Amino acid sequence: MRRQLQTLFQRKLKVSLLFLLLLALLVHLAMDLALPAARRPCGCDAKSLKASSVPSGSPVLAGPKKLSLRILQDFSGSNGSLEKSSQPQGAGLHARAGKPGVQRQHGEGNAGWTKGSKLAALFEHPLYNIPIPEVTEKDKLFVVNPMEKFSLRSSGSDEWVSSSKAETLLPTGKTAYDTYPAWLKFHVGINRYELYPRRDPVMPTLLRDLATQRIVSSVQKSGGTQLKLIMMFPNYGQALFKPMKQTRDQETPIDFFYFSDFERHNAEIAAFHLDRILDFRRIPPVSGRLVNITKEIRDITTDKKLAKTFFISPAGNVCFYGECSYYCSTEHALCGKPDRLEGSMAALLPDKTLAKRRSWRSPWRRSYHKSKKAEWELNPNYCAQVRETPPYDRGHRLLDLIDMTVLDFLMGNMDRHHYETFEKFGNDTFLLHLDNGRGFGTHSRDEPSILAPLRQCCSIKKSTYLRLRLLATQPYRLSEVLREALAADPLAPVLAEPHLRALDRRLGKVLAAVGRCLAGAARPDEVLVDDVGSRV
Repeated sequence: MRRQLQTLFQRKLKVSLLFLLLLALLVHLAMDLALPAARRPCGCDAKSLKASSVPSGSPVLAGPKKLSLRILQDFSGSNGSLEKSSQPQGAGLHARAGKPGVQRQHGEGNAGWTKGSKLAALFEHPLYNIPIPEVTEKDKLFVVNPMEKFSLRSSGSDEWVSSSKAETLLPTGKTAYDTYPAWLKFHVGINRYELYPRRDPVMPTLLRDLATQRIVSSVQKSGGTQLKLIMMFPNYGQALFKPMKQTRDQETPIDFFYFSDFERHNAEIAAFHLDRILDFRRIPPVSGRLVNITKEIRDITTDKKLAKTFFISPAGNVCFYGECSYYCSTEHALCGKPDRLEGSMAALLPDKTLAKRRSWRSPWRRSYHKSKKAEWELNPNYCAQVRETPPYDRGHRLLDLIDMTVLDFLMGNMDRHHYETFEKFGNDTFLLHLDNGRGFGTHSRDEPSILAPLRQCCSIKKSTYLRLRLLATQPYRLSEVLREALAADPLAPVLAEPHLRALDRRLGKVLAAVGRCLAGAARPDEVLVDDVGSRV
């Protein structure tokens, strides 16, 4: 009798559990049916982001038809190529032709710099207020439909929704542009003449996002010589993460070849600010960040090759080394303290499927050989043949390259083998100053060969020369304004003081090189190419 009661009880329990499971399934199905498809949240974990398709109601970039394409593209690497397999799928933008564009809104102030500071005073100087030519529709990298919104599901959510439902979920902004995340505003603002404007109200927000946005995906960037990661945020922004490999006070050993030097995270940060201070504005925004290796890389990565390189060091620190050509081994592992690691977070440029870029081999590229020398190192009249070679035989391409030369000499960067331009703008546009991690490696010695284009061609833009002279005087001394700019970074101090002092010394050498060219010229305008006219 007792055994029969136990058997009966077990059967009733099984039936009850089965009934509860069926009931839960029916409730789940009912909730799915009741929730409109357009308002269903999209999963934002690393795996679903990688496999998800583009929302069908996103804002619209100009093009021949609607497109569902990834909006982001890594800007690093020796040949500018994209390793598509490492790119998580994110929100895309659909293209529509002929729609009026949304121009980036310009605000007051200097991207958050304190009023009365030397940096703010520098940016108020007339040399930093020379107007660019009028930007027409054909001069914009993208033409955007101003009626489409790009919104988060709610003010406290990390999930995107269809723009067609945005009006009911978020307070209406002044324009659809107001609903864009900072990274998208950055992309929309790129034009033929500048990567971003001098007084860019987007810049403080974008830099803050790079430093603080939650990381939902981390995968290794394939290609290149050293370890880099692509990190993705909940708002579908992406950044290139370069981890710390050297401390601030370490110098590159004198016996190292330039092509085997470390890539430094703080060099990427400092290069962005230096490029802005020189008024080139050709480096995408970069911020420092302290990353938790465990939570923000190891635990969320879907990259199996990266995942298998993690280990705990004898000191109890979390380490990893990834896969790359140089310094990816247990002997050169990147270790946290115990799992915190510094790095640079660089905003990515638009995906090449939306904005094609062309990679150009620099005429003054080094041989990348231990004993061979490049032609420009052997031929003092090398510039004459460069001037006869397209695209350096017309326009301002050669002068733009000399601008880049000045930037590289100030940083001590010998690793400028290629540069890129946006294909849409042809040869009449600025150069992108990408991949600056091998700068700021030494402060006790300078490398005069970096200035070869300036010395051999004896040409420089008048505006560049005037700004360099200004930065050699008080109260705008280069080291002081860069120190102030870097003080706002989360990893401050970004550069050791000897590197800042070296900038002033190197600036003097650039001006001396121009001075020698002027002394040997019949007229100043043979050296100083007037690109400002009566605007100063």
